[in-house]
Amino acid sequence: MKAIIRKNAAMLAVLAGLAGLFTSPAAQAAERRTLVVAEPVHSTGYLPLYVAIHNGYFAADNLDVKVITVEGGGAHTNAVLTKQAFAFIGGPEHNAFAKIKGAELRAVANVVDRGNVYYVAKTGLVLKPGESMAGFFKGKAIAVSFYGGTPNSITRYLLSKWSLDAKKDVVIKEMSNGAVLAVVKTGNADIGVTTEPILTRGIVQRIWGEPIYNVPKELGPYAYSTLNVRLASIKEEPELVAAFVKGVVKGLKFTYAERDKAVAVAKKEFPTMSTTDLKATLDRSFADELWSKDGMVSPESWKTGGMVVRNAGILKKDVAYDEIIDMQFVKATLAMKK
Repeated sequence: MKAIIRKNAAMLAVLAGLAGLFTSPAAQAAERRTLVVAEPVHSTGYLPLYVAIHNGYFAADNLDVKVITVEGGGAHTNAVLTKQAFAFIGGPEHNAFAKIKGAELRAVANVVDRGNVYYVAKTGLVLKPGESMAGFFKGKAIAVSFYGGTPNSITRYLLSKWSLDAKKDVVIKEMSNGAVLAVVKTGNADIGVTTEPILTRGIVQRIWGEPIYNVPKELGPYAYSTLNVRLASIKEEPELVAAFVKGVVKGLKFTYAERDKAVAVAKKEFPTMSTTDLKATLDRSFADELWSKDGMVSPESWKTGGMVVRNAGILKKDVAYDEIIDMQFVKATLAMKK
C-alpha cells in the first residue's frame, strides 16, 4: 500500500479496521504502527507532511503513516472522531466546533501557518484600479468549498468585513475543493476560491488570472492547517503522539532547508503537473511563507483563525487557545535539538 492514498469520504469505511490500532493492546505491542491522516484535499500546501512520509521520518520510529483524502466540510474531522483516522490536517477551528458539541480534539503540530486561500476571477473579469473588493464581489457567483471548511469560513468573514451579505449580495456555490476550477471554467461562477496546485493549473489553462486577493499576505499568521488528534490519544498514548509530531517537525524543517529535494517529493505526489507549473506553485508557497518553520501554533495565529470563524458566524462562541491546541510535543521536540 502506498504511503499516500486518495479516497473519497464513502471509502472511509474500508479503513475502519485500522481503528483498533489506535487503542488495541495488541497494536501497542506491535513493532510497527499504522496511522491514518485524513486530509480534505490533496494539496501542495501539505507538502511538509508528504516530505516526512517520503523521507522516512515516521518510519524511523516504527510508524507507517498513510494519508487519505476525504472531501466535504468536516469529513476529515469526523474520520478522527469516529476513530477511522488517527489525525486530520485542517484548521483548529474544527476542534472548536467539536468541543462545543462535547468532543475533545487537540492541534498537536502546525503545518500551514498562513490562510492558504486565493481568490481568482474568471478570464475577462478584471478588478479595475481603485475598485473596492466590496464593489467587485457584489452580485458575483463565488465557487468555494463546502460550509464548515476553512476556505468557506474565510469567504464569509471577508464578505462580512466588506459589508456584504452572504445571502443577498453574492451567490455562494458550495462544492468540493477540486470542483472549483471546472465550475469557473464552465462560466457557472465568476470568482473561485482555491489553493495550490489548482491555482496554477487554472492560470496555465487561462481559466482565471493571478489572484485578485492573496489571503496569506493579507491576513498574516493564521492557524490554517494543523495536525489534530483526539485528546484521548494524547492521554492514553503520549509516546505515539510525540513520535508523530517529531516526524512532522522534521518534515517542516527539511522543506525549508532542502528546497530542491522537497520539490522532488512534490513531483512524486503530483506527477501529472509539469515541472514548470510545479515550480511556480511552490515558488508562490515559499514567497508567501505558507508553512510553519517549527511546528508551533502561536496564540496570534489562533486569534486570527478564531476571529475569522467567529465573525463569519460559524463558531458561535469563543474557544480558548489551550482548549483546542496542545504544543507540549512540539516544544519537547524542539528542546531535543538544542
